[in-house]
Amino acid sequence: MDTFLIVLAIILLIGGIACCFIPFLPGTPLAYGSLILLQLLTFRPFTDSPLTIWTLATILVVAADYYIPIWGSKRFRGTSGGVWGASIGLVFGIFLFPPIGLIIGPFIEVFIGEIINDQDTNKAFRSALGSFIGFVAGTIMKLGISIVMGYYFFTALW
Repeated sequence: MDTFLIVLAIILLIGGIACCFIPFLPGTPLAYGSLILLQLLTFRPFTDSPLTIWTLATILVVAADYYIPIWGSKRFRGTSGGVWGASIGLVFGIFLFPPIGLIIGPFIEVFIGEIINDQDTNKAFRSALGSFIGFVAGTIMKLGISIVMGYYFFTALW
């Protein structure tokens, strides 16, 4: 049974790291799930303290992942049209032009949303750039946390 749980946990960890690059997919929670599966082994590799910390980190990262691109757009003086454009761009980018659509979709849609809201092209470009920077920052944050979870995962096994 332990071997099955370890293999399943490795699959979750790899899937979690891979999903960090795709918005709306739970990369960090999947990586966290791999740590939880290790707790079901006949030996418990973690005490409650690290799991509590990883639970809080996972919740914070998931919440921040949704907020950071919006904050980036607003920080660069974006309007609600740009925020809606970022959301629409993510959805269309995922389905129409994967994987590059994940990066350029929100950027283009924020730009278009800002132009529709009567912003000049310079302001629209700054808002789109802010959204892009927020997307990259969120991805790096998710990936970093998931890789650290992977480190703890493998050190717990060996």
